[in-house]
Amino acid sequence: MREMVEQIREAARSEGFAAMGVAPAVTSQGFHQLVEWIESGYAGTMDYIERRLDAYRHPNAVLQGTKSIIVLALNYDASDRFPVPVGEVDESLAFGKTARYTWSGIDYHDVIHPKLKRIVRLIRDQIPDANARGIVDTAPLMEREVAVLAGLGWRGKNTLLLNKQWGSYFFLACVLVDVELPADAPHESSHCGTCTACLDACPTDAFPGPGVLDASKCISYLTIENSGLPAPSLRAGIGEWAFGCDICQEVCPWNRRPSRQQNESSGDRETGGLRGHRESQSDSESRDGWLELTSLFTMTDDEFRERFRRTPFWRSRRRGMLRNAILVLGNQKRRDAIELLFEVLNDPDPSLRAIAVWAIGQMQDSAAMERLKTCRGSETDPVVLAEFPQ
Repeated sequence: MREMVEQIREAARSEGFAAMGVAPAVTSQGFHQLVEWIESGYAGTMDYIERRLDAYRHPNAVLQGTKSIIVLALNYDASDRFPVPVGEVDESLAFGKTARYTWSGIDYHDVIHPKLKRIVRLIRDQIPDANARGIVDTAPLMEREVAVLAGLGWRGKNTLLLNKQWGSYFFLACVLVDVELPADAPHESSHCGTCTACLDACPTDAFPGPGVLDASKCISYLTIENSGLPAPSLRAGIGEWAFGCDICQEVCPWNRRPSRQQNESSGDRETGGLRGHRESQSDSESRDGWLELTSLFTMTDDEFRERFRRTPFWRSRRRGMLRNAILVLGNQKRRDAIELLFEVLNDPDPSLRAIAVWAIGQMQDSAAMERLKTCRGSETDPVVLAEFPQ
């Protein structure tokens, strides 16, 4: 079986994966922590985790008879973000930050799944009776725990997997097999030391303690998973993030090492990785991690689907992205967007009207505030009314 593992490892390299390890399929040692995390309310509205909670106990719930798990890492763009160039784009346009994993403009599931299918096919060609299944963050599997068992790294204080060479800017994917493969040595040490940079930098205080994330306060959750309105106390902390957040990764010393930057070339388009953002996006859409926001206000659902269907932004749909855009404009205090925000007050969605009222209130514009008072009389929804200045 060692020869089989080496064949898989070579196939993984040819597919552009930066690292690979093999872990035994065992009962999760961290399952009780997952239970405590949910009971603490840290999952927010992600009730799908609790609905299939028991499935996280053992990989058998994902593939019956699993004996080994092949864990793979595909790194993504870790380059520096540049300011939107003044004068090179229409100054009437507004931009919001997006997490690095979106910079390719491609849904990473569409990139990784075909790679896993080819690895599964290799396994079945070599072992015809084997069952194998490839997954990318959609199945009930403790992926980061399994990745530690496979020797790929350690869990950082921000809960993400860290690797000395690759930092944390990578996706994890797994192939479960019902054949016992030689396992790699687990990663048994942490290299975070006394550093608390990630915990200290979070603007919404989403870390109750090292290694614990309160997702209900996390900017990534608030701008992607959450379908409602962020609590007023969290909105300023979202800042300019229109989709996701990289703050706890940006400040991590393991993502700032020279070796991390030198390894950026791995996973480019020739090897199937997630690169080419700067070549593939036009000035009016995105620049170096900045997404153009004003066009979201005039897009129909069909136009949004056409533009974003195969990108990470599709997960939030147009409504979620428009909500995020309004939040960013409010935090940026973009007075030139006031008219756009007033138009949102005619939207049938009360949550969009509510966040537009909040954003207008951030502009510190006396004329806009007077105009807002006149709009209050025609509003009947209590969620929206609660956002009007008293």
